[in-house]
Amino acid sequence: MGTRIDFLKWLETDVSMDIMTCLDDPSDLVRVSSVSKFWRHFVITHGFCKQLCLRMFPQVADIADVTEQSCRMEKSVDVGCSKSTEWENLEQDHRVYASLSRALTAFKLSVCIVDAVSASSTDNYPRESIVNTVGPEVPQIGRRTLYWSSKGHRDPQVPETLIYRLRADFCVISEIDIQPFQAYFQSGFPIYSAKSVRFRMGHPKCPSDIGRDLLHLPLQQWADGKFVWTYTSQEFPMAQENRLQRFKLPEPVICMGGFLQIELLGRVQRQEMDNLFYICVSHVQVVGQSLCPAFCVDVLDSPRGKFLLKYDSEAFRCRLQQGQGQGDGSSDTAASDALDYPQVEERMQGQLEDLLELLMHGIDPGIEPPEWDDEEDHAL
Repeated sequence: MGTRIDFLKWLETDVSMDIMTCLDDPSDLVRVSSVSKFWRHFVITHGFCKQLCLRMFPQVADIADVTEQSCRMEKSVDVGCSKSTEWENLEQDHRVYASLSRALTAFKLSVCIVDAVSASSTDNYPRESIVNTVGPEVPQIGRRTLYWSSKGHRDPQVPETLIYRLRADFCVISEIDIQPFQAYFQSGFPIYSAKSVRFRMGHPKCPSDIGRDLLHLPLQQWADGKFVWTYTSQEFPMAQENRLQRFKLPEPVICMGGFLQIELLGRVQRQEMDNLFYICVSHVQVVGQSLCPAFCVDVLDSPRGKFLLKYDSEAFRCRLQQGQGQGDGSSDTAASDALDYPQVEERMQGQLEDLLELLMHGIDPGIEPPEWDDEEDHAL
């Protein structure tokens, strides 16, 4: 039998590190760390699992510290030597970031919006509230179609913002979908889209204050100043078309804090009745991966955007055992089947009533619809 050589012991450290950084699968790093005690020490000491997470998602750089749910009690009473404590911290980082890198590639895609928080303006509240944009995509039938409408402006450059709370305070967002509203009840069936959109993600400036606000949603006031936005996307052009328009981010983004802002830039449609420009949205959908309860974050330093990452190993194992396998890359199927939505029954019941009304009256888009309940319904 020939002589066996451990190349890590023979190569320069820099060369060995270059080799290790070529591994881009978290499973490979875990296997490498199991080869021998020397290899395990090498992988853990140099933090290759954290480096892999940073290469996958640069937002990981905002994590200042990590903790494990199962280790909280043990670490609070640990008074060992500094070298032992340092090694335990390195081992913990290895476990947490190895699991995080695995979750980032294994947890399937789902719909991530849970609540509508606020709109920069609303024309007729609550009939045209931002709440109407949250839920499953539904057909636009009859006069009771749900949508959000901004207030009207003479200046078409005035922007609007919509803020949503995501399903978790630690999640990966890959796509935001928006459907502009088409007013079938107005002459010419105008579509009130924006010229373009931009997205921001972040966390509340004061978690306690926003916690009280979340009890009274949607907020009837400008709320952008309540948040710190740690990510801003490029500007995406929006088509003046009545369809769900998909805006894929160049790379998936980790949202730490759990809030999304949609900035609607520029107005293209003027309402004939008052000669003002409006933006209207009928549906918003966010596609990504919720990493809770296996991972969640606490804000350590709001101005600088530093976070404490909390890892629950038992919840992580449960997620994997429950078949949270990697998605097939199709956000359409993964997103539409993943979650329940608030107000689904209310929205669908209204649509069914509208459909029955249309069938009874024999209405189609080319025939004058029946009289509206009040004059206000003619306008947005």
